[in-house]
Amino acid sequence: MKKKLFLKLVLLFILAGDMCFAQTTSKNIIEDFKPSELNQPGKEYPQVNSQGYARFRVDVPGADSVRVSLGLGGRGGTKLEKMEDGSWMGTTEGAMDEGFHYYHLTIDGGMFNDPGAMNFFGSLRWESGIEIPAHDRNFFALKDVPHGKVEQILFPSESTKTIRRAFVYTPPGYGINQSERYPVLYLQHGWGEDETAWANQGHANLIMDNLIAEGKSKSFIIVMTYGMTNETKIGGLKSFDITPFQTVLVDELIPYIDANFKTLDEPESRAMAGLSMGGFETRLITLNKPEVFSYYALLSGGVYVPDDIKDKSTVKLIFESCGSRENPERVNNSVKSLKDAGINAVSYVSENTGHEFLTWRRSLKELAPKLFK
Repeated sequence: MKKKLFLKLVLLFILAGDMCFAQTTSKNIIEDFKPSELNQPGKEYPQVNSQGYARFRVDVPGADSVRVSLGLGGRGGTKLEKMEDGSWMGTTEGAMDEGFHYYHLTIDGGMFNDPGAMNFFGSLRWESGIEIPAHDRNFFALKDVPHGKVEQILFPSESTKTIRRAFVYTPPGYGINQSERYPVLYLQHGWGEDETAWANQGHANLIMDNLIAEGKSKSFIIVMTYGMTNETKIGGLKSFDITPFQTVLVDELIPYIDANFKTLDEPESRAMAGLSMGGFETRLITLNKPEVFSYYALLSGGVYVPDDIKDKSTVKLIFESCGSRENPERVNNSVKSLKDAGINAVSYVSENTGHEFLTWRRSLKELAPKLFK
């Protein structure tokens, strides 16, 4: 019964990703639009203004209809109007939430990406992306500070008979002191995304660079790999089996990372976290393999209950977060019950966000300083 309830909640979290518009709308649009920071080089559209409205322009003079579909799965959107020069233009009806959003174009019934925008893997496909500047974006901004590296690795997977991919963030200064070794965070993406999400959409590397430069976080390695979530379609979560990915992560990837990077390879120096579906995976794996991880984090990915934790001495921290438009009461109540049971637990609620990357960027910012104390 608990598993069925949890799966229903995960589905609700996924569907919440479609809600990318702010709570209020206004007809008084300020004409201070500028190109989105996620545009292709030299492209003027899409544009965003200081209120969070987005404006689109697409050159398809032979089309009969053009619509911009925003949000995970593309529900909702903005109908564009044909201009005298043959282009199609339109502005969102309301201001959008701050942060990153997926979108695509529907042209005469066909689905296309916007040639003006960069692409990001989400909703099981490469989607266009737009960024509404956040008032607190400084924490994930590209700054003149020492930077770590994000590198692609390819590791053998006997269980899947394939060579699999992961991305590894190593912090500034990694490798300079040959004797220095680092803790590791295994960080999972959400449903419909892949191992590129946390570095591209999430800016995980920039968040860490800035925290480390400010002396707010220890230096640690982050490993991001494909969570095998894309084989699970909406409506099929009840049949989801964690075993294949658990085998890849625990029996194949972790040994590879420990053999090829300067890691501290004991459970006390290993964390697992994930957003949405990745949080669902994190919860299952940490409970199945308590001897592997000591730090657990669910970002809009459900909660733990005290009965889940069989040996409190093995858990150094449980971190649970969500957006204020998700289910903060459930997260806060869960953490209170964990604390009452003698477990070190922390909750975080991102203000004025839902099931979206600004929630998860902020969550990583709050989580990182609490790891590996």
